[in-house]
Amino acid sequence: MNKINGIIPVMITPLTEQNEIDYPGLERLIDWYIDNGADALFAVCQSSEMQFLSLPERVALSRFVVDYTAKRIPVISSGHISTDIDMQLEELTAIAQTGIDALVLVTNRLDPNHEGTDAFLRNLDHLLESLPPTLPLGLYECPAPYRRLLSDEELRYCAETGRFVVLKDVSCDLETVTRRVGLVKDTPLAIINANAAIAFDAMKAGSKGFSGVFTNFHPDLYHWLYHHHQQNPEYAEQLAWFLSLSAVTETLGYPKNAKIFHQRLGTFSSTQCRSVPDDVLEKYWGLDVILTQIASAGKWHREQIAAINN
Repeated sequence: MNKINGIIPVMITPLTEQNEIDYPGLERLIDWYIDNGADALFAVCQSSEMQFLSLPERVALSRFVVDYTAKRIPVISSGHISTDIDMQLEELTAIAQTGIDALVLVTNRLDPNHEGTDAFLRNLDHLLESLPPTLPLGLYECPAPYRRLLSDEELRYCAETGRFVVLKDVSCDLETVTRRVGLVKDTPLAIINANAAIAFDAMKAGSKGFSGVFTNFHPDLYHWLYHHHQQNPEYAEQLAWFLSLSAVTETLGYPKNAKIFHQRLGTFSSTQCRSVPDDVLEKYWGLDVILTQIASAGKWHREQIAAINN
């Protein structure tokens, strides 16, 4: 099994003005992630607007990311958005055939009607019986359509199957992350925190990286924080505070604000967004300035890191 850990950007999906996937833009985005310290890529997820992509689009997106990444780093994908478990199996089977390094199961899809642990485990077992037994699996506490956190019992059950290699933890709670790290000890399952506010403390508590939305803005800074913070612990605390505060901007029209950020970087030209069609620069009057401040502060932090490295 490939280990899935480190900094794992939740990929956004560039779209053309005609509302189709912008594959040349996607190539540049993949290169940008890798050049800026991504250890793996989460290709089909909520940030990718998977709930707004057709199944053929989700499959094509996953396959393209795998092919273009060309084994430079691992690629994982999800993409099951249906309520019916058999339709989910169809979706997951199609995604599994795209060459990914791990197939990620969304926890709320395993209990779509809020029925509890029995339903969760029943649906999980059905999928496990049918999915390719040698393909590593992941878990994702996706916030949409509702945030369905794993119980300790459910997490241990998954870990003890030996088939799961990563959990994208969306508990946003350091105590929960720390407890979960202990629960999966001596299993292949890595806990990856997704909340910027606790990112540094979670890393120190045993989270095997970070997979939050602001990996679309400065994955290189998260990379240094995870892999190299021992070089200067005092500065690392300052960097963690910047990362936490900038991530509050998620509430101002993400993922469209991330597309605006990349448009300004020159990664791709259109800010077309299916999940957030609003003009977010008009809706959130301070966003334009905040995005400029994030870019400028990110540059300053890179200068500090360069000085530390020298």
